[in-house]
Parts: sequence; structure tokens; C-alpha cells
Amino acid sequence: MRLMREKSLLLIVDLQAGLLPVIEHGDQAVTEAAWLGGMAGELEVPVWVTEQYPEGLGGSEPRLLEALPAHRLWHKVHFDAHAEPAFAEAMAAAGRRQVVLCGTEAHICVMQTGLGLLEAGYEVYWLVEACASRRAAEARLAKERMVQAGAVPVSADMVAYEWLHRCDDERFKQAHRRFLRGRSARPLVFTG
Repeated sequence: MRLMREKSLLLIVDLQAGLLPVIEHGDQAVTEAAWLGGMAGELEVPVWVTEQYPEGLGGSEPRLLEALPAHRLWHKVHFDAHAEPAFAEAMAAAGRRQVVLCGTEAHICVMQTGLGLLEAGYEVYWLVEACASRRAAEARLAKERMVQAGAVPVSADMVAYEWLHRCDDERFKQAHRRFLRGRSARPLVFTG
């Protein structure tokens, strides 16, 4: 299964300011989600962001939102975003069957959303370096469970280069200048 930008949607789950201070590798999750969100914007891939109980957990991390040129914001009460009727209807209407999934907490809202999407027939791609939990071991366990359920683990680099598909056009040159060139030396921890 190869990712194609015209079939993809990036879904960023609950990277919220009030939750992130207790999340192991939370800063990296925000950085990586923001980076891929910027790349998605460059390539016209829709970016959706969810928030769970923003009154208590705060809104989405401002640094994330600043990096996203355009996004659709969803508030939810279910841990599984796809269990929200309006969200599920909008997903179906969008016609994007490949969902690149990341956020917090990996073993709760991200995993339950991923399972809901898989049950609904979507292809789910687990963005490993941007899925985090309070304990990294729970993020790893969530990834293992998701893979067993049919999700595909990916890195942001994998996703970006599959979306780009080729290196001889202006789209690649712009993406390379804005996103790819400075990324190669950045250290990452693959937790989830």
C-alpha cells in the first residue's frame, strides 16, 4: 500500500497544550506533526485536528496550529473521533481513504480513533514519531496493537516522499527548500 497525496488525509489527535507537559516525547510529537502538517499544506493534503475536552486540557498546542496553513478543527467527546457522527460523515464525504494518524495519547484517543477508522474501511498509517503517551511503553504497545489490527507504521519522511512521488518537478523543489533540506540532521526517537 503506497500513500498517494490525492487519497490522503493527515489526522492530528489531541495535541493539546494542557496535556503535553506530562507526555513523554510530547515536544517531538508536536514538532513532527507540525512538520508533516506543513508539508501536507504544501501538497494540498487536508489536515484535520481534534481536541478532547478543551475546557480542561486546553486547546491545541499553539506551535502546532501556527505551522498548519489550513486545517479543520473538530471537538469530540468520544475517545474515537470516528464515533462522532459529524466527523464520520465528513470523513466519508471527503473521499480520502488513506489516513495518516498521530497525536496523544497514543494508547487512548489515537488508538481508538485508528481502530474506528479501520473498522470503517479506511487505510490507517500510524505516524510513529508523532504518537506519544505519558509512558513511552504504552505508545509502543498501542502501535503494536494497531499494526496487528491492520495499520501501517510510517515515519514522516516516508509519508512526505511518497506524497511527493518524484524529484524532477517544481513541487519537489519547493518542498525540498521549505521542508526537506533542514530535516535530515534532526534526531528522532521512534517511540510509538
